[in-house]
Amino acid sequence: MSENQPRKQTNSPSEDFSEGIDDLLADLWQRHLPTLRERLDLLARTAAEATTGTLNEITRAEGQSIAHKLSGNLGMFGHHKAGDLASQIEHIFKAPTPETLPLLAGLTRNLRETLAANL
Repeated sequence: MSENQPRKQTNSPSEDFSEGIDDLLADLWQRHLPTLRERLDLLARTAAEATTGTLNEITRAEGQSIAHKLSGNLGMFGHHKAGDLASQIEHIFKAPTPETLPLLAGLTRNLRETLAANL
């Protein structure tokens, strides 16, 4: 190589590793999207039942489970605000009160809106 030719810039091993992780997470996110959309839909229906007063124990437990899974998964993918919203939803389903149940519809709507650009 002559002095006038620019040197090819190479990534450090840690940069290559980081890029590989980012690519892997992006691929996993794409594969996870159908399940995520389904969970968001189920959560919205469960929140609607809570708002109308038709929430039964089985549906409440399902809502809690879905919110718990979303909280963990969203945080893993770097969607911390969405993960926090899912965690709030989970806690309401875990110990519902007449004061907190009406909050579920707004929280689930905020959750979907927070993720909208990534769905």
